Amino acid sequence: MKNSYYTIPKCGLSVLLAAALMLCGAVVRIVYYTGVGASAGELWIQGALPVCAGLLFAIMLLTSGNDRLYRTAVPVLMGCIFFAVKAGNFSPLHRALCWVLYLAVAGLYFLTVSRGLIKWLFGALIGGALAYHIVVEDTINRAFLTLYTTPILPGRPSWWHFLAELTVLMTMAALLLTVVAMERRESNGWRPKWGDRNDGRRLRSLSPIFAVSPYIMVTRNTSQNFIRDTLDCAAADEYIRAKRREGLQGFGMLHVVLAAYARCVGQYPGINRFISGQRVYSRPEIEVSLTIKPEMKAESPDTVLKISLAPTDTAEAVYRKIQEKVDAVKNAPTDSTNFDNLAKAFHLIPGVLLKFVVWLLNLLDYFGCLPRALTRLSPFHGSLYITSMASLGIPPIYHHLYDFGNVPVFVSLGKKYRVNELAANGTVEGRKYMDYTVVTDERICDGFYFASALRYLRGILQNPSCLDAPGPDPVADVD
Repeated sequence: MKNSYYTIPKCGLSVLLAAALMLCGAVVRIVYYTGVGASAGELWIQGALPVCAGLLFAIMLLTSGNDRLYRTAVPVLMGCIFFAVKAGNFSPLHRALCWVLYLAVAGLYFLTVSRGLIKWLFGALIGGALAYHIVVEDTINRAFLTLYTTPILPGRPSWWHFLAELTVLMTMAALLLTVVAMERRESNGWRPKWGDRNDGRRLRSLSPIFAVSPYIMVTRNTSQNFIRDTLDCAAADEYIRAKRREGLQGFGMLHVVLAAYARCVGQYPGINRFISGQRVYSRPEIEVSLTIKPEMKAESPDTVLKISLAPTDTAEAVYRKIQEKVDAVKNAPTDSTNFDNLAKAFHLIPGVLLKFVVWLLNLLDYFGCLPRALTRLSPFHGSLYITSMASLGIPPIYHHLYDFGNVPVFVSLGKKYRVNELAANGTVEGRKYMDYTVVTDERICDGFYFASALRYLRGILQNPSCLDAPGPDPVADVD
């Protein structure tokens, strides 16, 4: 069964105009109520409420419109409450009708953006209201003002009264432009809804222990499990040599492990969950972060690559994706990657203020309000962080998980080493092994699930030739 909902394109002309109108409307509303001597209640209802609604709508339109347009239903509801309260000077019946009408408008908007109702139903309603205000109400207001030469607001010109009406027109025009920009999308079985994040959907059918444990084990750093395993490198080394003979220069164990991990996520999607805001989410993508040095020199600065993988990727596809990123870093000017530029921007912020900025980012991340553009760029938001100690010639480390962001798994690969072993026939054989460590957030799934996933991963690493064909169809995580 296909579910429909609406999104809007990023930075389209209609979207930018709608956001600009909302922001301008908020500014005009502030100007209108400056120095008019309004009561505290009037300032809150007639001033602060529509201003906050306009600002929130503009922010959500620009940050959440592409994947979570339903969030804009909150400021729309706030605006409808403002219009309903505004009708309080009329008869009780009129007030009741206004409340029913405006709450119905808010409900229709929510059903449109989240359930995929025909957008022009809401558009026709807003367009009709806009036409009514321009043709009827504004005409009445102009006729009313011509009868009085004394300004309605002391110390203000007679046209000052129209500033409040102008904000209403701007709001309706912004909503109409939003409707014009809406694009219908369809999904099989799942659509973005309340409680989801732009980088994951909330899991609601897990057992109660998963709902409670994030409140008991609050941070990732205090919820870590550590495991160390050893891999017989014979099959992997043979596979790597074959790939290099095919022309994949630099193909190595890192590519094999990442391809195997992506396939493992496809069959065990629970290891791609994460905790944020004390809730469990399932990540729809496989995002891997790794730190590299463009040159193997002590003075060479570190930079971070972030790669998006798919469960069906072959080892060669993984190699191509990584190599493309690596080549882009090597060919770019020093410290000019997207992450480096972001780090530079943060470095320019004074220390005390930077501490506040990081706190604010944590707060926004807690409520799932960070823009997707930022979480895509951040190496601390993803499925896996991986590091290889082989190039440094040292064993794998147990790397801690980061409390900032939501990466739930950290893998460290060690150097290969040789061991002489006694075979069954009594001869001594030399074998090559590689140790690797895995640090996991124990709150995302139970121990049996983790063990099953790691056994599956180990099975692929012991038979890497299966990575030449696309992986099996991914298994969907629970709801």
